[in-house]
Parts: sequence; structure tokens; C-alpha cells
Amino acid sequence: MNILLFGVTKDIVGSSSLSIPVAKSNAPKTVGDLRQYLGQMHPDLLKLSSLAIAVNNNYAEDETKIDTFDEIALIPPVSGG
Repeated sequence: MNILLFGVTKDIVGSSSLSIPVAKSNAPKTVGDLRQYLGQMHPDLLKLSSLAIAVNNNYAEDETKIDTFDEIALIPPVSGG
């Protein structure tokens, strides 16, 4: 499962993408599962005030089902002025 990272998420993980090698039986099945998995692997992600996850170019809720072929992106909070 490949995940694209932007902004501070890229800084936290140390790369612009993240590959999760998962067996079919323990692969995250929903965005919520993925969020939990990523929080265990990179606890600083849980410290962000908000973290949106997009699946196939659409913002996704925690209940959204995911599969290994989906395009997934972590979108951190943005600020500007």
C-alpha cells in the first residue's frame, strides 16, 4: 500500500511517500484502520491538530473502505496568512 505525504507529514515520516508492506490478512481495511496503523508507526502524526486522508483524490471518512491499489494521501493541516 503506497501513501503520498505532504507538508509536515512528509517531515515526520522523512519521505514524500510511504509503503506499507502488508499481508492480505492484516492490511488496513478502512481509513480508520490506516489512521490507527500510521499512529502506531509514527506517533507524531497523532499530535497533528487535524489530518485529512484522501482516497483516490477524494477526502475520506474513517469508515471509507480502502484497498492496496487505492491512491492514498495524507493531507496535514494548513495555515497561512
